[in-house]
Parts: sequence; C-alpha cells; structure tokens
Amino acid sequence: MWFFARDPVRDFPFELSPELPEGGPPGPWVLHRGRKKATGSPVSIFVYDVKPGVEEQTQVAKAAFKRLKTLRHPNILAYIDGLETDRCLHIVTEAVTPLGAYLKARAEAGDLRELELSWGLHQIVKALSFLVNDCSLIHNNVCMAAVFVDRAGEWKLGGLDYMYSAQGNGGGPPRKGIPELEQYDPPELADGSGRAVREKWSADMWRLGCLIWEVFNGPLPRAAALRNPGKIPKSLVPHYCELVGANPKVRPNPARFLQNCRAPGGFMNNRFVETNLFLEEIQIKEPAEKQKFFQELSKSLDSFPEDFCRHKVLPQLLTAFEFGSAGAVVLTPLFKVGKFLGAVEYQRKIIPVVVKMFSSTDRAMRIRLLQQMEQFIQYLDEPTVNTQIFPHVVHGFLDTNPAIREQTVKSMLLLAPKLNETNLNVELMKHFARLQAKDEQGPIRCNTTVCLGKIGSYLSAGTRHRVLTSAFSRATKDPFAPSRVAGVLGFAATHNLYSMNDCAHKILPVLCSLTVDPERSVRDQAFKAIRSFLSKLESVSEDPTQLAEAEKDVHAASSPGMGGAAASWAGWAVTGVSSLTSKLIRAHPTAAPAETNVPQRPVPEGHWETQEESKDAEEDSTAADRWDDEDWGSLEEAESVLAQQDNWSTGGQASWAGQTSNPGHKSQESDWSSWEAEDAWEQGWQEPSPPEPPPEGTRLASEYNWGGPQPSDKGDPFAALSVRREAGAQPRRDSWGDDNWEGLEAESRQAKAELARKKREERRREMEAKRAEKKTAKGPMKLGTRKLD
Repeated sequence: MWFFARDPVRDFPFELSPELPEGGPPGPWVLHRGRKKATGSPVSIFVYDVKPGVEEQTQVAKAAFKRLKTLRHPNILAYIDGLETDRCLHIVTEAVTPLGAYLKARAEAGDLRELELSWGLHQIVKALSFLVNDCSLIHNNVCMAAVFVDRAGEWKLGGLDYMYSAQGNGGGPPRKGIPELEQYDPPELADGSGRAVREKWSADMWRLGCLIWEVFNGPLPRAAALRNPGKIPKSLVPHYCELVGANPKVRPNPARFLQNCRAPGGFMNNRFVETNLFLEEIQIKEPAEKQKFFQELSKSLDSFPEDFCRHKVLPQLLTAFEFGSAGAVVLTPLFKVGKFLGAVEYQRKIIPVVVKMFSSTDRAMRIRLLQQMEQFIQYLDEPTVNTQIFPHVVHGFLDTNPAIREQTVKSMLLLAPKLNETNLNVELMKHFARLQAKDEQGPIRCNTTVCLGKIGSYLSAGTRHRVLTSAFSRATKDPFAPSRVAGVLGFAATHNLYSMNDCAHKILPVLCSLTVDPERSVRDQAFKAIRSFLSKLESVSEDPTQLAEAEKDVHAASSPGMGGAAASWAGWAVTGVSSLTSKLIRAHPTAAPAETNVPQRPVPEGHWETQEESKDAEEDSTAADRWDDEDWGSLEEAESVLAQQDNWSTGGQASWAGQTSNPGHKSQESDWSSWEAEDAWEQGWQEPSPPEPPPEGTRLASEYNWGGPQPSDKGDPFAALSVRREAGAQPRRDSWGDDNWEGLEAESRQAKAELARKKREERRREMEAKRAEKKTAKGPMKLGTRKLD
C-alpha cells in the first residue's frame, strides 16, 4: 500500500538546519542544529548515514543510540527523540554547542572565567562518577569532542559510542579506529602493562586529565605534552598530576577527585559551584535555608556568567516565588537577572510575576517593589499600569508605615507618565492633597511637594490651574523647613505653567513672605525665585508681544517635555529626604504614625542673627532665568543643616517621635488647620512658649482660598481639605497684618510683653486687696507667743 512507501524522515517532527555548528565531534556522527516543527524550540540533531562496508561502525552508532536513550542524568546529554531507519540514525537532544567551539567563542569575547570552568569540570567528573560507581560502565571516550554545553552554560557528557561494561559482560572495549580519539588512551593500554592491577576507572581518569589539559591549554598535540601543566591553575595542578600519573592504580576515583577539589582552597571550592549545588537541591532545602540563599545571591550574580543567570537562576527564582515561600527576598536577584533579558522575554517572564506581587499584602515585598520600580517600569504598558498596578499601589498612601508612604510617593514619579486622565488628575491628586496637608512626617510632606513639581507637566491644564499654586503655597507654610524649600523650588520648576497674572498676584506675594523665614536656606531659595519671576514679568512688560510666548504652556493639554527639565531640580527627592525618613523610622519602628504627635524642634532665639550672611558669586548674579541650573542638591544642604540642628543622628535623641508636649497644654492651631496636628508644630518657626489664643473669629491661614474666589477653584482637592466648617463663622478682613500669617519674632515679643504687663498689674491688685483686708481686722495686731511644754 502507499503508506509503506512514505519517507519516515519527511514525517520526522524535527527539522534539520543545513548549517553545521563549528567544532562537531570527530567520527561518523554529524551534528546539526534543528528545531521542533510544532513549537519552533531549538534542538540539536546528531545524524549518522548508514553506508555499505562499515557494518562495525554502524553497530557502534546503534549502541550509542541505545545507551543515550536509556541513560538519564543531569550531567549527561539529554535525549529527546530519535529516528532509526535502514539509511540513517537521528538522535535529537537538547540544544547544545561542542565544548571546543564554546570555549573559543567565550575566550574571543573575553568572558571566559575560571569559575565557569570549575563548575563545568565538576559536572563532567560527576557524570563519570555516576557511570563508574553507580552503573559500572566505562565511558572510554572522555575528551573535548565528547563534551557539549547547553544554553545555560552547563557541561554535558556525550560521545557514548565506545562505552562498555566494567564487569566484562559485553566483551572488551570496542575498537575506535579514529586516530584523533586514540591519542587519549592511557599508556598502559598501548604497551599492555598494568592490566591486572589497574582500577576500573583508571582509563577514564587518565582521559579526564587530558580533558583538563585541553580546557586550559587548547588541543592536545601529543601525549608527552601532558607533563607540562601549562595554564592549569595552581590549585588544580596537584590533583591533575594524580590523573596523568604513569601508575594507573594511584589514579583517584571520580568521587574522591571531587572531594579533593572541593576541599578548602581547592579549585572547585568557590561561590559559583556552591550556588549550583544549592540550586540542584533547592527542592529539598528548608525555608530558612532558601531565604538565606536568596539574600546572598544578589551579591554574587555580577561575577556569574550571563547565560547561567538567564537560563538557570531565573527559572529557579520564578519557581521559588510561584510555589515557594521565599517572598520578598527573591525580588532583588530577580530584577538583577532581568537586566540580561530582552524586552520581549522580560514581558513574558518577569512582568506577570511583578503584577502578581503588587497584589500581595506582604509589606516587605511591597516596599521592595516600590524601591526597585525603576528597573521594570519601562516594560509596563499603560493598560497594565492603570488596571493592575496603580489600584494596588495607591493603598500605600494610606499605610501606617512611613517608609511605605514615602516610597509610594516616590514611585508616582515613574508611574505618572503612564497614568490615564482619571488616575492622574483625580485619584492621585486627592491622595497628594491629603498627604501634603495631613501627614505627620515632615519628609513625606516634602517629598509629596517635590513629586508634584516633577509630575506637574503631565497634569491637564485645568488641574494645573487648580492644584499647583495652591499646593506650593501651602508647602511654603509647612513647619518643616525642607518642605518650605520644596514649595519654593516647585514654583520655580513649573514657572512656565503660570500666567503672568498668577505670577504677580498669587506667587510673588507668597514668595515675598518667605524672605523673612527663620531658615537661611528658605530665604536664599525665595530670593532666587523672586528674581526669576520678576525677570520674567519685566521682560514681558518691556515687550508685551512676548506674552503669548511666555504663556504658551499655560493652557497646553500636557507638557511631557517638562519632565526632563524638572529632573534636575528633583533628584534630591529620591535621595535626600529618604535619609530623614529612615532616621524617623529607626527612632520608632513599631509606633503607629497616625497616633504620634511629632513636634518640630523650635528655632533658637538669635538663630537668624547667627546665620552666615556671605553668599556665592552665583547667588549674587542677577541672571534672568537660571532654573535649569538649579539642582536639588541645594536641598541636601538644607537637610543637613536641619539634621545638625535636630541632632537626629546622635544617640542623645534616641526617640525623636517620643518628644511630646505637655498633654495639659493646648497649643494654637497651625496655619494648616486640616493637618490634624495638635502639638507644637508651630514651635519650628515660633517661640516654644504657648502663644496667646487668637480672638474669636480669627481665621487660620489654610482657611484662605489661595487660588482666588473664582468658582473654578471648587474642584481643588487641596483647598477642599483646608475648608473649616463652623456654624456662625464671622466674616473677616483679608489683612496680611491682622491675620499675622508668619508669627514674626517681633510680634511674638510684643505679645509676651503685653501678657507679662497684664500679669504684673493683676498681681499688684491682689496684693493691695490683701493689705486692705488686714487693716479692717478687729483689734490691734498682737505678737505671737510660744507655748512652753
């Protein structure tokens, strides 16, 4: 029938590539690259063409086919499929490269390392130990041509053509008939000496010595060259000499050879070999051992081969997260290995794991993800960010752990360009408004202001108009000095997003009030910002035709190009403030932040006067627009000054958050009435003693609509938080002097003097009343007498 005439090679589910890899094995087998027709996965195909007159060689090939099909070991070439016909033999294995070609390519690229060679030789010796000790088989063909390397850099032992039983059940060793292979035979086989006293592994261990020589020195020209170790490492030379000794009886068993090389100081006693051995047994390791292993793995990945990290470490990391209890410790090595992947492979392997991690409730994992978001954000598409990432990330804004809140704020800098209209302009702004107004941690409020300044260019025109001016104005009244500096620099970094009217009527009045700030760093930045805005207004005043050019970005839908310009001034947000927050967290790691009153250190009297008044030449410059040159590094200086004043890093103030004011003392509300700060926030910029309570009906700074009375400001989430709803609130004049926004030192001293004068007057009246009462007492005053006992 017709199907008996079909060619089995055509129906073979694997396709051969006509291209032959370099360094194929000598002999009848020809190595081809190939792929599986159904999936396209790469394979290697060994092909033997049956020819007449070589029946002995054909029997050797068929024996190798059978051996490879039945032998299974991690260090022996893995059999996948095969085809045996009257005309040919096909053996399909995992995709491999001949060792000679692999070493040549690695050496030319300069990537060949002793660590890699030590593990490769370890694998070959382990395969020989399995054959000799467990299977009683003699390989009889150990050489460079019989070793192959897979895509992970793992060495595999092949070339099973001339294998025979060590127990003599199948006769003697088969004849090779190939001069290239016979040169690896030990000397006792050539002269017939020592056959009765040699061990069953002696011949293979001699050939192992030849392999070691070739790995470090290249192809073996003749057996006499084995006497010179050449480039073999010194730690391996003593053990190598045992292998190529003339006496076959002293050649060590493969298991003992491994033990000797793994001894302290041995060639195979290194971190790379230990890592591989642990990965081979990771399924039976205890959870504590896995945790420790993954924690230490990141330090070693830089010294490991790239292919090993991609194809061996990465699958183990993914498996450990998916089915194990490794948790957050796998994140650092996972993202480190991810750098070796292409975009498509990263999307397929890493991103699904990252998306699943964001839904975890493990705080350690969440903060690790936020800290390392920069490594994978480029591979996240917008739909994934908005539907699967952002809804989980925003929970960090409400977390009781300050570190998570801070890292969540910083992560918005990376997520903002990928957020949709609703998430960016509505949802995110609500959280930023609450953090800036109510968070009790000063560094977090500062970082919120910084992040808002950086992502301001991505906001819609309406959101920018409602939010930016109000938010930065509020920041300039923060008791935390770096927050005030951040507010000033926020104005400066987004200067092109404001109209000329807003610059003149809203921004400059706020900046001018900061020229008398107690902190030198705040005053310096305020003067710079004022000069910048004044220069801008002056240029438009001199040439009104420049108005359109100056306001071109005000009503633009978005200005993504601003992100690069803003990056120069906000770098401090990622580095500078985190140190402040870390000190806060270390001071009280278990305290609930929502229940802690965090006072600010009061400004000592005379602090302003003792500030150094000298300025750099750059600060004295009157250049019109220098904000591209302004770096957030200037904020780091402010941070260091504040840290020195507050002495956070010294042991004398171990519990910074524990310094609460007297519970019986009710301090005046700060200008941000919506912050829910009850104790001593105003002490950072006023006198430490309790101030005079304001008259009835006095409004706080946060009650003023900084965005103006326009109806469009109703959607401002920052202003909504600061609205103070009180029944029967009395109208009040919007007088800067009457409302006493800044609580200046002179006014505070006058209030104290007036209070002291009233107390002295009251005391005088009390003394006069007592004297009058004594005068009206009955009878004359009598001297006291002492009674005797």
